Amino acid sequence: MRQCLLPALILILLTGCAPSSESEAPKDVSKENPFEVVATTSMIADLVRVVGGEYVDVEGLMGPGVDPHLYKASEGDVSAMTEADLVFYNGLHLEGKMVEIFEQMSHLGREVHAVTEGLAEDQLLESAYFAGNYDPHIWFDVDLWIRATQRISDVLSGQDPAHASEYDARRIAYIEELKALDEWVASEVDRIPTNMKVLVTSHDAFGYFGRGYGLDVKGLQGLSTATEAGTADVQEMARFVAENRIPSMFVESSISPRGIEAVREAVRARGFEVQIGGTLYGDALGSPGSGADTYMGMVRANVATIVNGLASQSE
Repeated sequence: MRQCLLPALILILLTGCAPSSESEAPKDVSKENPFEVVATTSMIADLVRVVGGEYVDVEGLMGPGVDPHLYKASEGDVSAMTEADLVFYNGLHLEGKMVEIFEQMSHLGREVHAVTEGLAEDQLLESAYFAGNYDPHIWFDVDLWIRATQRISDVLSGQDPAHASEYDARRIAYIEELKALDEWVASEVDRIPTNMKVLVTSHDAFGYFGRGYGLDVKGLQGLSTATEAGTADVQEMARFVAENRIPSMFVESSISPRGIEAVREAVRARGFEVQIGGTLYGDALGSPGSGADTYMGMVRANVATIVNGLASQSE
């Protein structure tokens, strides 16, 4: 029943909070009166905080370990979004079950912005699972994440021209950090033997990472975790791992490890022992204090886990 009532509730809340002629004037933003921002994923929330600095107060809807593909907005989430000055989301159908909400908010004049808007199609990976859609996991491509940084900076500057130079300065500084991170990742991945540069994970979230750093990515599930892997998928992955003597596979923080564990058992039945190399952060950052609770920290944690699992175990 709740699923039937939520769309109607969304419309009521959005209509009730629709901007009036009196509220259409730009907000007078200051450190004491920052933008109230809602971001869907933890990666986007982190990026908005970096670019916005003291002029944003960010609420992230999806915390550590949350799968955005399956996330269902609560009534509290809808209220938070309607009361926010700005809403940032990924787009490209990452938040599949929230598309209707974003569309309704946009039609009612709310400030709702996809960080993937404006990306050139030739930069995106096409989905073999969903015709006409693109891989939404753009944060694993540093160049695309730089463009997302620009997108957020542009939106904040458009809404708050008085502080545009500060948003731009933080954007420029962060892009330099991203470029340095990119170089570090490339040097670390180069430590993996060429024949071991195969990344087997719970779902196909690392396509951009593989494209950028020369790894062959094999996800047990597709781009969206809404479709579960079947017995045939498990057996086919086990055959591949056993035949190619892949030393390690990886689970993901936001997805049950059951699928990868099933592959491991099937590999063992074929006479080869594959390790679980560790947990990767695919669709969400880590918990506070984990070291993976920022984008930079998440990338570094992932790379350390991958290199240890593929380079060290293959020696």
